[in-house]
Amino acid sequence: MFDYTTVTPETIATLTADTIVRCDQLITEVVGVEGNRTDENTLAPIEEVTAALAIAYGQGPFLSNVHPDEATRDAARESEETLSKWQVGIIFRTDLYKAIRELASTEAAASLTGERRRFLDFTLRDFRRAGHELTDDRRKRLEELQNRMVELGIEFSKNIADVDDILEVTRDDLAGLPESYISRLQKEGDVYKVTMAYPDVIPFMDNADRRDLRERLSFLFNRRAADTNRSVLEEAIEVRDEMAGLFDLPSWADYQMEVKMAKSPKIVDEFYESLVDPLTELGKNELAVLTEMLEADTGDTEFQAWDRRYYDTKLRRTEYGVDQEEIAKYLPLDAAIDGLLDLTAEVFGLEYRKRSDVPVWHPDVVAYDIVDADSGEALAVFMADLFPRPDKYTHAAAFDLVPGRRLRDGSYQNPVSAIVANFTKPTADSPSLLQHSELETLFHEFGHILHMSLGHTELTRFSGASTEWDFVEAPSQIMEEWCWKSEILQRFARHHETGETIPQSLLDTLVAARHVNEALDTLRQVLFGKLDLALHGPGDHSDLDRITIESEAVGLIPHQERTFFPASFGHLLGGYDAGYYGYLWSQVFGLDMFSVFEEGGVSSPEVGRRYRREILEKGGSEDAMDLLRNFLGREPNNEAFLRHVGLG
Repeated sequence: MFDYTTVTPETIATLTADTIVRCDQLITEVVGVEGNRTDENTLAPIEEVTAALAIAYGQGPFLSNVHPDEATRDAARESEETLSKWQVGIIFRTDLYKAIRELASTEAAASLTGERRRFLDFTLRDFRRAGHELTDDRRKRLEELQNRMVELGIEFSKNIADVDDILEVTRDDLAGLPESYISRLQKEGDVYKVTMAYPDVIPFMDNADRRDLRERLSFLFNRRAADTNRSVLEEAIEVRDEMAGLFDLPSWADYQMEVKMAKSPKIVDEFYESLVDPLTELGKNELAVLTEMLEADTGDTEFQAWDRRYYDTKLRRTEYGVDQEEIAKYLPLDAAIDGLLDLTAEVFGLEYRKRSDVPVWHPDVVAYDIVDADSGEALAVFMADLFPRPDKYTHAAAFDLVPGRRLRDGSYQNPVSAIVANFTKPTADSPSLLQHSELETLFHEFGHILHMSLGHTELTRFSGASTEWDFVEAPSQIMEEWCWKSEILQRFARHHETGETIPQSLLDTLVAARHVNEALDTLRQVLFGKLDLALHGPGDHSDLDRITIESEAVGLIPHQERTFFPASFGHLLGGYDAGYYGYLWSQVFGLDMFSVFEEGGVSSPEVGRRYRREILEKGGSEDAMDLLRNFLGREPNNEAFLRHVGLG
């Protein structure tokens, strides 16, 4: 295990330099081959380069998200820029492209099968997409633009991380909020500070009775980094448009979707359009109910963005008896983690062993071994960094730190990954209690961890979650479904004070209210995806405010004046460009796969091990559609998804 406790800016710089030296040596070996080209002298060194870069990312750039020391985070960002630019440079090397083409023309290449053949095909595709079939001038310009995108992505992320806006309130201003929330807010004298961290923002928007303060917090939250990131986003879109133009493609989305399941923005547009009209009809009915509640409280009939979560929470509480704070009392984080691990151990044939010897980057981080229950074989290590702190990554995500792969000596390199989140940190007086939505987040991100941990491929290129970008969310979407099964929740949901199992009546109300405002929630996902496509698909991208407001209209909630949420929409420069649709797209497949569990038993080890074998273990070694067919035993369909959103 890498020793994160000894990391300094200097060690990150040294690690980065050493990695590049080693990778340069490997590339020199490839281009310098004399005689016949083979998999061993051409592809194998490229696999070593891919693995070395992945490991370097986990030991350097990853720490920009989590390390407590500012200088170390800055060094990690510099490392990311250096390594990313080196990768860009390699794919543009004509001598390396020539070497791969030479290999592809040999009998040795013709005899390749499985992952090795797929690796060769994907590598050839990479070089084509790097412009090696373009003129020299176009290819040179493409390299310049890709290097600029590396810089813009790092700047965009840093600007979001640097946001330090705070809503200052008094004790009386916090009417409607539970004491457990108030007690953990930062406080200076009589002033309470609501930060832009999710554990501060979400409960406030759910429960604060002061509408004017909800409006103020919504404003601050939805204009995070607007002053710094607007220009970054504008340039990024211009750069992507120019790159697409170098290939004579109509848009960046056309370029990006070549390597995804959807294949073209037209297919995604059709997917969305099949949903928007019927969901809008349902959503207007849902919105009318919420607006009636607003009018009864205030006399106002203009429903606003800062009313959405508050009246959704109130509706669930008054009409369905769902009190999120009461439910949270039965969901202490430690018990939820135990429940998650016990469930996945049973269903997927695993054991988890907590470790105390892993040198981690912060005392909050906990590490586990994942072990095969049948053989006792160690499969992976994952680390959990679950509590907020200053300058830490503000969302929830899973990160690859070491890829699973077959080493040259025949042994297997087990993967290492990390789940990073921002749940309420326990205090001496109270445990960390999860809202049910936070429980969903925990299960969702652990779906990524399982994908990264249980993939058992030969090559780094296809390790773990390295599948099509619009399928990668399916193994996380499916995990959310277990959070809604009463028989699963009753296994671990215990009152943090009395130890009482969560009452069936409380679960019944929770499950009954699951699809309350489902159309509005789904339309919100659609608006994010349509914003992404509007920024990266065919058309005029010059007026970001117009695009934002038109996209928000899909969600049926008016735009909040002087806000610009795309400035803090990290996915736009974090790998989901022209790909955010993948969340809803993947949900179709996640729900379709979960229907197999519902037929065979939601905790069926037989179904679970088949899912592990056919989906998780294969990583990206086969096309996602083939993985789905093999697991489902039929063609995938959207029936479960349509039922879920109220259209089936």
